[in-house]
Formats: sequence, C-alpha cells, structure tokens
Amino acid sequence: MVLYFTSTAVDPPATIYMGRDKFENEDLIAHGWEEDVWFHVDKLSSAHVYLRMPEGMLWDAIPEPLLLDLAQLTKANSIEGNKMNNITVLYTPWSNLKKTSGMETGQVTFHNQKKVKKVFVDARRNEIVNRLNKTKVVAEPDLAAEKIERDRKKRAELRKAEKLKVYARGGIDEQRKLAEQRDYKTLFTEENMRTNRQIDEDDFM
Repeated sequence: MVLYFTSTAVDPPATIYMGRDKFENEDLIAHGWEEDVWFHVDKLSSAHVYLRMPEGMLWDAIPEPLLLDLAQLTKANSIEGNKMNNITVLYTPWSNLKKTSGMETGQVTFHNQKKVKKVFVDARRNEIVNRLNKTKVVAEPDLAAEKIERDRKKRAELRKAEKLKVYARGGIDEQRKLAEQRDYKTLFTEENMRTNRQIDEDDFM
C-alpha cells in the first residue's frame, strides 16, 4: 500500500507519498518519476517520503513552507527520530538514488553526493503533522503501470513540442522567403531600372 498526503503549504497543493514498510519502499525506488524528490531522516531509520513536484518546481528550490511539511512528515514517520529534537532530514531527486546488489531491502545510496541537501528539524510540530494526516489516503496503485503511462505522456508532449518547433521554423523561413521576394521585385520596378544606354551615359558623363 502507498500512503498519499496533500500539502496545502503551496498553491496548487502538492502531492506527498510514502510506503508502509521497507518492501513497499523497494517498489517506490524502482518506479519513481523524474519529478519525485526523496526524503529520509539522516542516520536513522525512517519512512521513504516522496514529493511529486508540481510542474515548474525545482528540487533545489522547494518553497520553505512545503519543505517544512515534508521534513515534519518524514520526522514523524521515524520511530527514533519522532522522539528526538534537532534531527536532520536528507533530500535528493529520485533519479539520484542508487541501488546496488547486496544492499538490504529498502536501502539506498546516491549517485552524486553533491545532489543531496539537508534540512534541520528542531522539534516536532503537531499542527503540521496533524494537518497532513487529515489528508491521508491509502491506495494500492499499480506503480509500474503508472510510470509507463507517465512516460508515454511525456514522450507525446516532447513530440508535440518538436513539431511546434518545426512548424515555427517553417513559418520563419517562409516569412524570410517572402521578404526576399519582395526585395527582389523592388529591384526591378520601373523606378529603379535604367537602360544600358542610360547606365553608360551616366558612367561617362
């Protein structure tokens, strides 16, 4: 099962999700989206919490109110971390998660340590955790099928964008061609034309 939450700290609201246990975490690791950001308590066991970024949001520029929601939810879903003050939550793009053979179930490392950021959490804030928990929805999605469909739509969007570029390029070329034709015609209007005799006379006067 996957637990979904909605953060109203931003507009439009953002979707947050996580698995119930380490086995579901494996599925989330395998079928994440490019726009997903992974959160986890540093040096402690915790849920793998994901933000599905709205269009246009950058992982390293998440608005502070939303970042606070994510950090609080991650802390609240750590057995040890929930009881502690002054903890650190790590976050990184899903694409930066690295899974190697021999790792335990649900365990990950990173491709690039420089793409891992930290957020400090001084204490649990019940008003935030309670607000998020009120939005919780439990579902059993087909994660693999959802990712296939997402990727299909993205490819279709890219193809459409490329076609628009081609059409736009063609329109520019056509406008340039018409402009050149107008310039060419202008050169040969009666006003601009002179006979060879006139040219000769002009040249040697």
